[in-house]
Amino acid sequence: MAREVLHQLVDRIPEAKISAAQRFPENLAAGAALRAALAASPDDELVADGDADAIARARADLDAGKVVPHEEILREFGI
Repeated sequence: MAREVLHQLVDRIPEAKISAAQRFPENLAAGAALRAALAASPDDELVADGDADAIARARADLDAGKVVPHEEILREFGI
């Protein structure tokens, strides 16, 4: 019965508010580890200089189109 009421409420949400309304049930349905990851501050760990350089190089490669297709990676690992 409670799910039925919830479905009825969802059907009454205006289209413009759907994305906002989606966050709460997603959070409830997620596991504890995912909830913790989503709640963590993106700046809670320092980025070492070497890591920052590697991230910058990786972003430059992506921007330049230097990527390996997913299928090729799977083939490489025999998947």
